[in-house]
Amino acid sequence: MKAALMAGLAGILFSLGLGLGGMTDPAKVVGFLDVAGDWQPGLAFVMAGAMGTYALLRRLILRQRRAPVLAPTFPALGNARPDARLVAGAALFGAGWGLAGYCPGPAFTSVGSGANPALLFVAAMVGGMLLFQLWEKRPVPARVQAPVPQR
Repeated sequence: MKAALMAGLAGILFSLGLGLGGMTDPAKVVGFLDVAGDWQPGLAFVMAGAMGTYALLRRLILRQRRAPVLAPTFPALGNARPDARLVAGAALFGAGWGLAGYCPGPAFTSVGSGANPALLFVAAMVGGMLLFQLWEKRPVPARVQAPVPQR
């Protein structure tokens, strides 16, 4: 229960940050991505602030604690290399972000405003997530391996 409450509190804090940073305004996001036109750098400052805050706090917390307060261990970051699935997902995410001006966090935050574009984006995103789950659960035929030549 504590973990769920803290997750909810973190979500509210994240939403407030997105709103204060202007990230719920799709025009700002599209303006940031329009580097050949009327470029608006505000999103870069929001991202730099978020990454700087995360890097500083992560370092401080890992120095002082062996485990998180509400979990047995910190998640391992790993050294996984990007694969085709990650690159394809990132490309789809970026294309959707550029076309609509929303990414998931600001879209969910904007749902509270009742704006039709935000509602449509969230509905399409949830539909895409459900389709992906169905695709992941599809039966995959067993691979037929070529016979190994005998010598």
